[in-house]
Amino acid sequence: MSHDSTAAPDAAARKLSGRRRKEIVAVLLFSGGPIFESSIPLSVFGIDRQDAGVPRYRLLVAAGEDGPLRTTGGLELTAPHGLEAISRAGTVVVPAWRSITSPPPAEALDALRRAHEEGARIVGLCTGAFVLAAAGLLDGRPATTHWMYAPTLAKRYPSVHVDPRELFVDDGDVLTSAGTAAGIDLCLHIVRTDHGNEAAGALARRLVVPPRRSGGQERYLDRSLPEEIGADPLAEVVAWALEHLHEQFDVETLAARAYMSRRTFDRRFRSLTGSAPLQWLITQRVLQAQRLLETSDYSVDEVAGRCGFRSPVALRGHFRRQLGSSPAAYRAAYRARRPQGERPGEGEEPLGPGGPGPNGQGLAGPAPAGPVGMPQPAGPVPSSLHSDGPVPHQARRTPAGALSASLPGQRSGS
Repeated sequence: MSHDSTAAPDAAARKLSGRRRKEIVAVLLFSGGPIFESSIPLSVFGIDRQDAGVPRYRLLVAAGEDGPLRTTGGLELTAPHGLEAISRAGTVVVPAWRSITSPPPAEALDALRRAHEEGARIVGLCTGAFVLAAAGLLDGRPATTHWMYAPTLAKRYPSVHVDPRELFVDDGDVLTSAGTAAGIDLCLHIVRTDHGNEAAGALARRLVVPPRRSGGQERYLDRSLPEEIGADPLAEVVAWALEHLHEQFDVETLAARAYMSRRTFDRRFRSLTGSAPLQWLITQRVLQAQRLLETSDYSVDEVAGRCGFRSPVALRGHFRRQLGSSPAAYRAAYRARRPQGERPGEGEEPLGPGGPGPNGQGLAGPAPAGPVGMPQPAGPVPSSLHSDGPVPHQARRTPAGALSASLPGQRSGS
């Protein structure tokens, strides 16, 4: 799934300054960046594939700080250019940043701001979105990043409308992508935007990847909470909720256990996780249902009851919205992928009605461990988990349902 936002009028009207060239792509590398993400724009924009019908770009690889640049496996890279190369580029790509908690070099941020002011298209792949956010280029804009880091991006930069569901977000002159392979999706989208479907399709065939991928990041999400909540008083309430998912309770129950009003509890929970407590709780129930469908022979009706849903209808609505299929179809697809003769749950820890069970796996395999917050629906959310109707899905062209951290005393940036 992609989000193609309508660019702001000034962004759409902005033209490249005289010294910049549309066909020049500068890739900004930093020490500590993962080599896979760093190599994606180098491969897409740096190899001459004119024989396959792909128009040629001119690639400039620039170091965002003094080298040598160390990367995955202890490799050292030496970039042929410095920050001055950015001054000639019509597109600047930041494929990754080494730390989601430390600030990028001020000189690199200044160069990115200057490039944007002069009409360059700025692209952040995966954690590169943190560099764009630090430069202020994502303020008031929709954006995405790897689902694992989305809550941190929302919390550190409340004015950014973070949507961890999208594979990439195109907001005109500023674009961001989810993690790793989603960087390929965004780079193909850029080629498609510049040169059309035929060129993007030819490039996709060369890379042996789909020209367009359907769906978003939902199937890969690990619905745990950020590590920092472990030392917070709410941790005990969260632990209780996870142990009692098989019971029917709502957010008011959790607020009472925390000795807080519902409003205070919502605000405190959101400030820690970047997610509304109701949406987190729904997601945990769906994840528990996902586990039971994988590891048990319970019927869908029984799964709904063991996950705290009032009815199978409620389970089906939330399950389809989060995972893109019905519970029955998900179970069938999951079992079809298992080796012949292997029973569901074989070799895994048994699940009790409220037990934690094994880590949930989507159709793409196990989700990596790590923090995540869930986006909120665009429409009104029912006051309890007992609603049998689906929550309205977010319109793709608006950031209204984007994930945004609200600290006490602040309004949500979404």
